[in-house]
This record gives sequence, structure tokens and C-alpha cells, in this order.
Amino acid sequence: MTASAQQLEKIARADGFIAALDQSGGSTPKALQLYGIAPGEYGGGDEEMFAKVHQMRTRIITNPAFHGDQILAAILFENTVDREIEGKPSAQYLWQEKRIVPILKVDKGLAEEADGVQLMKPNPDLETLLEKAVAQGIFGTKMRSLIKHANAAGIAAVVAQQFDIGKTIIRHGLMPIIEPEVDIHCAQKAAAEVMLKDEITAQLDGLNDRQRIMLKLTLPETADFYQSYTAQPNCLKVAALSGGYPRAEACQRLADNHAMIASFSRALTEGLSAQQTEAEFTAKLSAAIAAIAAASAT
Repeated sequence: MTASAQQLEKIARADGFIAALDQSGGSTPKALQLYGIAPGEYGGGDEEMFAKVHQMRTRIITNPAFHGDQILAAILFENTVDREIEGKPSAQYLWQEKRIVPILKVDKGLAEEADGVQLMKPNPDLETLLEKAVAQGIFGTKMRSLIKHANAAGIAAVVAQQFDIGKTIIRHGLMPIIEPEVDIHCAQKAAAEVMLKDEITAQLDGLNDRQRIMLKLTLPETADFYQSYTAQPNCLKVAALSGGYPRAEACQRLADNHAMIASFSRALTEGLSAQQTEAEFTAKLSAAIAAIAAASAT
């Protein structure tokens, strides 16, 4: 069985969750600050900043608590894929040493808000990036849009863009994770989720037998709201983003949504600090992983 086939089998069959370690240029300073590293500690330059966040990610990934028994996959930023962990390319280290499936964030950030949403920015180098992903042994991709208001036209545009790009990703032999995030502060969040579900369902119904995707969605206001997707043959997995909820709340909401697994970022790294000893760091990370894995198992 090829590595890709093994990875597909793991995502489809194994228990666990997806670790989102893909903070990019815009979100990296905040991630570092939460980790206890202020901007003054890396001079404010991008290269120093990315070096610092790679140190943070390396500390997480190489930690004994971070392993494939509880973590199905990890989403990486392109800058991380271009670097090494313990002498191996990051994506290869994840799979070969940890048995964790590597996934690459491929969007270039969010465009300005229009019709209550933020579409993804144009990505003229997508094909080149997808070729790099294939060469690095990466299984799939992730791309994020943001829904701020219950605007039908905007939500339709978000989902159409996600699935259109997703089909390009599929043509390269990669598994796209489609992430049309609904802002947890949206005043009409439940209404936005109804509109979103209608659009996703229509797009899924339009896929052929060879086109499969994964979904990464905001934890819904109604428990099990997206459960029907877990039985949809074109949908390999349904994951939830933490979206700014504290870990305890995110895990409780996730536990109420059966067959939905976590794909947490801030909720995963919550409480981790550069100042912690290795024993303290391991204890915090182990507790976070255990809590998220348990919530994903419902």
C-alpha cells in the first residue's frame, strides 16, 4: 500500500483529530504572543518571526505527547513545509516519525469584506504550490474563507469559490479541506449556518464519484447540524474549528456533535508557553490532546 493510500485509510478509519499548526503571516504574531514571545524578541522581521514560530511548532511536533495514536493529521503553513524538523523535511517527519498525515494550507489569506463575507484572495501560484505539495508527500490541503453575516449571496459565493478551487486540488491528486468559517460572533450565526448547509449540500450533490473532499466547519448552534455529511460518500471527514472558543467550551460543543472531529488551532496550543520546562510543556500538551481526542470520539 502506498503512503497516500495508508494516509487515506488512516483519515477514514482511525480515531483522533486534526492539529491545526498553520498560523500564517497575519496570525503568527498573535500566536507567538500567546506562547509568551513578544514581537521585540524577534526584531519584527518576517524571517526571524517565522524562525521563532517554527521553533514553537517543532517543540510541539517533536514532543512525545504529539503522536499518531491520537492525532490523525496536522495542517502546516507553507513556510513550515519549506523547513526541516530534526534533519527531515517537516511533512516527511510528520508521517515517517509520528504517523501523522501532513496537510498544507494553500490559501493566501482573506479578501476585503463584501456581501457579509470574506472570500479568499486570488492565488495565481496555486498550481505550483500543489505540485510542491505532491513532491513533498503531502496528503491534502486546507483553505479558509470567513462568513461574518447571514447574507445568502455572500455565502453562496464563498462555497462556490471553495468548491471550484477544491476541484483543481483534486485534479492534482490531493484531498481538499474546505473551510467556510462562520464567525462565532456573527449576530445571526444559526441563520448563516442554515444558508451555508444548503450551499454545501448543493455543491456536494454536484460532485462525481471520484471527487472527494473534507469539510472544516465552525461548531454549530444546533447539535449534530452537520451530521448528515458524515455519511455523504463524497465527504471523507467533517472537522470542526475552535473559532476562538476557549478549549473547554470548544470541546463541550464538539462532544455534542457526533462523528465530527476537531481541527483546533488556538484551543490546542492554549496554555503552552516558551517559558515552561519540558516537563510542564509536555503535561500541558498531553492534557490538551487528551481532552480534544475525547471530544472527537463522540
